[in-house]
Amino acid sequence: MHTERATPGIVSESFTSLSQAPEPSDPVVAAVYRFRDQTGQYKPSDRVASWSTAVTQGATSILIKAMEESGWFVPIEREGISNLLNERQIIQSIRQQHSGPEGPAPLPPLLFAGVMLEGGIIGYDTNVVTGGAGLRYLATGGSNMFRKDQVTIYLRAVSTQSGRVLKTVHTTKSVISQQLDGGAFRYIDTNRLLEAEAGYTYNEPKQLMKR
Repeated sequence: MHTERATPGIVSESFTSLSQAPEPSDPVVAAVYRFRDQTGQYKPSDRVASWSTAVTQGATSILIKAMEESGWFVPIEREGISNLLNERQIIQSIRQQHSGPEGPAPLPPLLFAGVMLEGGIIGYDTNVVTGGAGLRYLATGGSNMFRKDQVTIYLRAVSTQSGRVLKTVHTTKSVISQQLDGGAFRYIDTNRLLEAEAGYTYNEPKQLMKR
């Protein structure tokens, strides 16, 4: 057993097209307050009740990262706006304590958003498609099984001046899980049995639905 070094985050196949989008003439200042998991589903389990959620709870951070990488948006902090305002108050208070007779210099104003991005993860369907195949001959063989889940996301852009919904889009992403195993056993003596097994399982990270 050994440990692995930290590596850059895994990106989806659409990351290349997102990062290579043409540059806009003027990026849009946009805010995301919260991009929530609206499915209310927990991770499926055949044996015990699981309180782990089926999809990520950090979708807001994922969406903001995608907005930044596209180059079409200037994302501003709104999910942790209370922490930001508290920190600005601390800075202003320290400046007042150490300022001269002319008083403390005011902090620059916060950016305001022309567009808000709202929505969330609205569906997580498990076992949409399942299947497999196997073959065994003379106690030697293998099998393969797969399962497909499906995630659905809705996203809308809202004008902050009029409240008008400018555009609504939705997308779905399949999450594939695969299992491959094989085994064999042979009698190497009258009272001796040799058995060998091997297997491999791959579960596609659900965070790849982000882009």
